[in-house]
Amino acid sequence: MVFTHDVEIALQAAAYLANTLLDEAELNTVASLDQYFQEFEYTGTHRRTREELDMVRSLRQEIHDLLLAPRDKAAGMVNQMLARNNALPQLVRHDRLDWHLHAIQDTQPLACRIAVETAMAMVDVIRADEHSRISLCEDEGCKRIVIDLSRNRSKIYCSTTCGNRAAAAAYRARQAENSAK
Repeated sequence: MVFTHDVEIALQAAAYLANTLLDEAELNTVASLDQYFQEFEYTGTHRRTREELDMVRSLRQEIHDLLLAPRDKAAGMVNQMLARNNALPQLVRHDRLDWHLHAIQDTQPLACRIAVETAMAMVDVIRADEHSRISLCEDEGCKRIVIDLSRNRSKIYCSTTCGNRAAAAAYRARQAENSAK
């Protein structure tokens, strides 16, 4: 494990949220926000309203920019996000998780909690100088963010679909090259 479980989940949630910028059909209903909330193990207040959804969606560009920012710029962005949301790190233990950090009260709006959890996860990325684990998908035409949590740093595609598409294109290129000989 490169990072702690809560950091890994926060980074994956941030990448998912940022990637919804590319497809307006993603995360566009309260039901899809419920699914996001559950899938990425958020806790605390969840109002299940259109206003809450709009607030979460309004974070997408900032989180996208943060994930892809160079290290020094990302550090400044993290500090701004934490200050804006009055982050106060505290050790907590809940559900099946042992002691870990929360930096905002569970009663704060979900969008604020997402921003702070993303910022706190980026603290670990910045401190460990692991920015190389965040990149754009290698498939031509895909602009999705990839979080590489593999031990050998081998993840270059955002999904199996993109990996398969790239492999098929490489195969076709080899076939064309061989038939041209």
